[in-house]
Amino acid sequence: MKKVSQYVVSPNVAFDEDNFRSFIVKKEHLEDAENVTVRMTRRSIDARKKKIKVNVEAEIFVDEKPTLSISYNKDYPNVANAKRVVIVGAGPGGLFAALRLIELGIKPIVIERGNDVQKRRRDLANINKNNIVNEDSNYCFGEGGAGTYSDGKLYTRSKKRGDFRRICEIFVAHSASEEILVDAHPHIGTNKLPKVIAEMRESILNAGGEVHFETRVEDLIIESNEIKGVITQKGDQIEGEAVLLATGHSARDIFRLLDKKKVLIERKPFALGVRVEHPQGLIDNIQYHMSSRDRGEYLPAAAYSLVSQVDYQGDKKGVFSFCMCPGGFIVPSATAPGEVVVNGMSPSRRDSHFSNSGIVVSVDDEDFKDYIEKYGALAGMEFQAEVEKQACKVAGGTQVAPAQRLVDFTQNKVSSKLNETSYQPGLLSVDMRDVLPEAIAHRLRFGFKDFGKKMKGYLSNEAQIVGVESRTSSPVRIPRDKETCEHLELKRLFPCGEGAGYAGGIASAAMDGELCANRIASLYCGVSDTTIK
Repeated sequence: MKKVSQYVVSPNVAFDEDNFRSFIVKKEHLEDAENVTVRMTRRSIDARKKKIKVNVEAEIFVDEKPTLSISYNKDYPNVANAKRVVIVGAGPGGLFAALRLIELGIKPIVIERGNDVQKRRRDLANINKNNIVNEDSNYCFGEGGAGTYSDGKLYTRSKKRGDFRRICEIFVAHSASEEILVDAHPHIGTNKLPKVIAEMRESILNAGGEVHFETRVEDLIIESNEIKGVITQKGDQIEGEAVLLATGHSARDIFRLLDKKKVLIERKPFALGVRVEHPQGLIDNIQYHMSSRDRGEYLPAAAYSLVSQVDYQGDKKGVFSFCMCPGGFIVPSATAPGEVVVNGMSPSRRDSHFSNSGIVVSVDDEDFKDYIEKYGALAGMEFQAEVEKQACKVAGGTQVAPAQRLVDFTQNKVSSKLNETSYQPGLLSVDMRDVLPEAIAHRLRFGFKDFGKKMKGYLSNEAQIVGVESRTSSPVRIPRDKETCEHLELKRLFPCGEGAGYAGGIASAAMDGELCANRIASLYCGVSDTTIK
């Protein structure tokens, strides 16, 4: 017998496997049954009332062999001598595209400018401890992409673009916890994701694909309005049936190369602001109505999501939380010397004493109109870069970040002292109006005041803002056909993922990578639509 049921349980039941099984057995009167298997399939926290409950769904098998928890199978064909496709970038878009091409009998050649996940750790230590930025390998560039060392969040609202369950199953097949199949807001954790990414790379290599690290694209091979391949910084020419471009939101050299080669690109709205850091205990108190100690071992660190609309000179724009990291750390995410960029990350246990979230403002042509005449499609990117350079200049020219206590910021008051922080390079107290454009600073001030009304206790000098949070998404879009995913003008070029403007995180980039792989296989590698489905 198999049964699927929903329950409302306490956290100590929902987050403890033994407690949950005992609860189900008793609830379903199965104490006398000899062969019972209980498997949780959904879990979401309801913290709207003081007594926190967890909504769960479970499969119960009685005297019946349980079905497999995942259907994905890593039985890949060998593609060593198959048709080749060049993939630029080993982030989620590139890696999932590579695995999908292998499934379809096509050989992926993955080119990654940064280091593999193991060597990349040294580059991250260098920027954290020594203020040295490796322009090719950092928190944004390297195997796994920006998400590898930024929490590994998988939650997405873009599930229509692909099979989200399949993406999670591929992660599980490569050693991620099965909990990501269950939780409403799944995340792998920055301490566990590197191992998962390394196993995905091994799958690609074992199937006959190629992965090349420390390999940066410096030119494109274009003939008769078709892209044939790429040329690396070493002078190597790498060719294939198509080129899938999955370089991420920070590959400014690629955007400049496309612009130089007259490949059509477009300006795109993005968001820019700061990262706000609270004590995790304060957020727990607001969201759970209890201290971190009372939260105990079962409830995860509390998170939040906030949004407001703020007017500036008659123009209303959104101010919103982005990439919220409960129990996490703020990290330096610059991709070149002379700029300061911050982001957030969390380990799988989310057990840091700090909570941080990007709080950002929507920006568009109106915000960088002075850049458009000079930079054209790159105007937003150059505006973004100037703000990052200003943050570095104001804070002293290293990776020390400019900061201000939260209430002080809303009152235009320079903080006499700052709070403890998780940001390793350190903070410098400044007037953030010297860092942020006036329109953005204004909207943030009033946005924080509104957030303080929505979450009593949020607007506090126990919190501080750290600048700047600027790599929320790509400031450039590489236009492509809606159906084929092929570039509108340059044949055999497939812009993919977050860097091309078609995704907003790990899961959506992974789904977009699979989508582009399917289109390449159908259009240029002779794979039938029936096989792809």
